[in-house]
Amino acid sequence: MSEDEQTPSYRPPTTDPWKGFRGVCAGTLILEMIVVLLALPVVSTVGGGLGWFSTLYIVGIAVLLVLASGMQRRPQAMQINLGLQVLILAGVFIHLSIGIVGVIFAIVWAYLLYLRRDITRRIEQGLLAGQRDES
Repeated sequence: MSEDEQTPSYRPPTTDPWKGFRGVCAGTLILEMIVVLLALPVVSTVGGGLGWFSTLYIVGIAVLLVLASGMQRRPQAMQINLGLQVLILAGVFIHLSIGIVGVIFAIVWAYLLYLRRDITRRIEQGLLAGQRDES
């Protein structure tokens, strides 16, 4: 094969397709932080009261979610996001409501992983709108 046959026949995207995806991930983390903080009154009322550990755990997770939302440009951002999901799922040991929040957002992050894989596939195949010739 000649060198021309090995290079892809499409051009790179004209705009950064990952910019919007990073925004969706950051927005999801902020939304998740709000929902986690809304678990405080639930744990306080239904869970028999807030102890120092449960309060520190919930507020600590919320702070980590905000910090992670600002780290979405880093290559390891998705690993950080998924690691936070594990911490939220582990919150089931504090109160069931935190575990339910974790399950709901785990489904959201599974869908975001699917979207990430689909965007990567479309870039490789040259199927994004900015990669096609507009004839």
